[in-house]
Amino acid sequence: MLLCLSLSLLAGVALAQKPRVVVPTGSTGGVFFFYGQAIAKILSETGVAEATAQQTGGSYDNLLLLRDRTDPGANTYYCALTTTDAALVTYTGQEPRFKEKRADSQRILFYMYPSLIHIVTTEKSGIKVVQDLKGKRVSTGQPGSSTENLALLVLEGANVKPESFGKRERLPAAESAKALAEGTIDAYFWVGGVPTASIVELGQSLLRKGDRIRLVPVTPQSTTAQLLLKRFPGIVSTGVVPKSVYGTATDIPALFTGNVFVCPASMPDSLAYAITKAVFDNLKTLETATAAARDTTLKNSADLYAAKTVVPFHPGAVKYFRETGAIK
Repeated sequence: MLLCLSLSLLAGVALAQKPRVVVPTGSTGGVFFFYGQAIAKILSETGVAEATAQQTGGSYDNLLLLRDRTDPGANTYYCALTTTDAALVTYTGQEPRFKEKRADSQRILFYMYPSLIHIVTTEKSGIKVVQDLKGKRVSTGQPGSSTENLALLVLEGANVKPESFGKRERLPAAESAKALAEGTIDAYFWVGGVPTASIVELGQSLLRKGDRIRLVPVTPQSTTAQLLLKRFPGIVSTGVVPKSVYGTATDIPALFTGNVFVCPASMPDSLAYAITKAVFDNLKTLETATAAARDTTLKNSADLYAAKTVVPFHPGAVKYFRETGAIK
């Protein structure tokens, strides 16, 4: 009887000691939402941690939670899904909300996937270049989000002021897609993985109405591209969205930023190692949740590590990558 009681008490202590990991994600309709849900599921089902996903406004909300809500004393850690540009400016304190108290406690565990700076409109809108947004009803993303910050830089590069819009909205991904489908806005910005489910659904909805989705192009030579490439060297890149992705009439030149999974520096190396291993051992589960996870590879994380970005990798993750031979 005493032995059974002792074993029960030990089991209770072990359960209480399991770390709690909260994964802030993003708005519904965006890749962060599905990716973060899948990460939490993997960590819980593999027994690495008691993990939950939390819907948020995206990168900056996530990094604020990591900075302010992590509590090593309570064995609770907030791990953020974030764009690489947001990780950089919060780590260095360039972002105003992080000027006095930087998010310099963040450490990268792994690279997730690239995000496209989408500028979404319709064929019938007549919007063909960024400058055509003047006088139109435009959503620039949720207030204070990475989408909004990058949207404002895109507009700055094109010499378009938000005040020149016929109407400015600040909606998240799914709500923006719905508003465009219903004709209450003419265009919207969204920074997210490719394909983003809500945009795929939007394209299908427009076709049923006799219209077609259009992505506003940003060429590598444009002043917009040059501004963002200079502001985020090695982080923002140029590329092409094949017409097959969203059913656009042509391939679209565009700008991309990366996404990383970051956890606090205070997280024990053993836990960071276990999280990284669990994710890479269960990539099929992640890819089932979102197609963007196909770019969550050992090579992409190793390439980001070799690039020596300002934000460092967590030693626990580095240990895993060394063991797998991804980095030397």
